[in-house]
Amino acid sequence: MGYNPPQKVAEIAIEAGARKSRLPLSTMLVLGFLSGAFIALGFLLDVRVSGHMPVEWGSFAGFLGAAVFPLGLILSIIAGGELLTGNMMAVSFAKFAGRVTWGGLLYNWIVITVANFIGAVFIAYMFGHVVGLTAEGPYLDKTVAIAEAKIGENFVQAFVSGIGCNWLVGLAVWLSYSAEDVAGKILGIWFCIMGFVAVGFQHVVANMFIIPAAIFEGEATWAEWFTNFVPVFLGNAVGGAIMVSLFYWIAYVKAAK
Repeated sequence: MGYNPPQKVAEIAIEAGARKSRLPLSTMLVLGFLSGAFIALGFLLDVRVSGHMPVEWGSFAGFLGAAVFPLGLILSIIAGGELLTGNMMAVSFAKFAGRVTWGGLLYNWIVITVANFIGAVFIAYMFGHVVGLTAEGPYLDKTVAIAEAKIGENFVQAFVSGIGCNWLVGLAVWLSYSAEDVAGKILGIWFCIMGFVAVGFQHVVANMFIIPAAIFEGEATWAEWFTNFVPVFLGNAVGGAIMVSLFYWIAYVKAAK
C-alpha cells in the first residue's frame, strides 16, 4: 500500500479544502445530497444489522452495527461526495493555510449542510418510512431508542460528544489522504468511523437521518431535532476544525514555515 507521511497529508488536505471551497453551487448541492444519502444508508444498514440481535449479545450487537456504518464515508470519499463533517476538517485546513476566506468557509458549510440534510431525510422518508425499513418491529424500536438517546443528551453533553465524533471523522478523512490506493483508504476510514459509532458519539449528518426517521413514525419532533442539531453541529465543528485541522496545521505547516 502506498503511504503519504503526515507532512504530505497536510499539503493534500490544504489542496482538497481549497478545491472544495471553489466548487460550483450545483456541484456542491448534488455531491452534498449524495453524501447525506450515503451516511443515511450507512446508518440504515447499522439499524438493520443490529436491530434484531439477541439481548444476550450485549455490546457486541452494537459493534456489529458500528462495523457496517462506515459504508457512508467510504462511499462519500471514494465514490464522490461532499460531507459537512469532512469539510469541517479539510476546508478549515485550507483556511488556516490562507487558501480560503472565512466567507468561503461559511458558504461551503452552509450549502453542504442543507444538501446533506435533504439527502439524509430523503433516505429516512423513502426507505425508512415508505418502504418500512425503520418503521416496523424491532427496527422501529432500535430507531426510536437511538433517536431518543441522541435527543436525550443536554446541550453540553451533545456538544462534547460532537467534538469526539468529528475528531475521529476528521482523522478518518486524514488517513484516507495518507493512503494512495483504495484498500488503504477504506482501512483508514473504517477503524475511525467504527470507533465513533461504537462509542456512541454524535454526528450531525447521521442525526439528520435517525431523528427524522423517528419523527416520521410519530416518536420525535422537529423541535427536538433542532435542539440536538445546534450543539452537535458546533461540537463537530470544533472536533474537525480544531482537534484535527488547527493542531496539524500548527505541527506540520506553521512549524515548517
